[in-house]
Amino acid sequence: MAAAALSLFLLFQLLLLPARHALATTTAGDAHPGYAGAEAETCGPEPGNGGPMGRRRHGPALEEYGGGRIVDITHPYRADLPAFATGATIGPLVRLKDSMLNGSEYNLSELRMECHLGTHVDAPGHMNQAHFAAGLDVDTLDLATLNGPALLVDVQRHTNITAEAMESLNIPKGVRRVLFRTLNTDKGLMWKAGGDMSFVGFTKDGADWLVDNTDIKLVGLDYLSVASFEHSVPAHVVFFKNADIILVEALKLDNIKAGLYMLHCLPLRLVGSEGSPVRCILIK
Repeated sequence: MAAAALSLFLLFQLLLLPARHALATTTAGDAHPGYAGAEAETCGPEPGNGGPMGRRRHGPALEEYGGGRIVDITHPYRADLPAFATGATIGPLVRLKDSMLNGSEYNLSELRMECHLGTHVDAPGHMNQAHFAAGLDVDTLDLATLNGPALLVDVQRHTNITAEAMESLNIPKGVRRVLFRTLNTDKGLMWKAGGDMSFVGFTKDGADWLVDNTDIKLVGLDYLSVASFEHSVPAHVVFFKNADIILVEALKLDNIKAGLYMLHCLPLRLVGSEGSPVRCILIK
């Protein structure tokens, strides 16, 4: 009964509260403890405390966001950011094409990169040729799905996101955006130089369960793929069977309390591309 009542209360919050204000919070009851809202803490490792990049502190809460605090959940692009192969890194992405030190009248940088590096979104055509042929690129992604109320939840640490693990989260119907924090964040995998293919993520049956039993349309995870290495293709195929699910990968979820947030994710308008770097923030 407690879980059912909580589901209705959360659905009321997600559907009726104005999007520009911080969401109200509830008692967890029998549902996942992530539903008990709490103030966001830091969005990345403090200098000398678990992260090579440290963390830049930003200004006070902005009144135009209802006094909410902006939390950046995008990984900075750096040459040793992990890529999708054991020990691989993304390498240098930006070079100074023209330099004032070399006599130019201006500095001009050039960016060269794959579209699925760092924090990024997958469009439906990534692993569905029919969607790719139909032109369902990142420029067609629904901004209403990429922006709105979202749940940050902690999944079981001893397993991939299987059907059993999904069922145990008790995610209420009506919730459309969920960010899944896993063992990947605990191990600091995105802060390590080189890809680690032991990362956890969705299995095919976990993806099937989400598609069949929830209203989730945005799935976010904290490493290079939302699916585990062994299930990378099968799970993506399940998610992209229909074109209405958006995957957001390599999110920076360090030191943020589980709970309800306003999510904003904006990919580049790359016509013809099945993926794009994305800047994602949470507002509490």
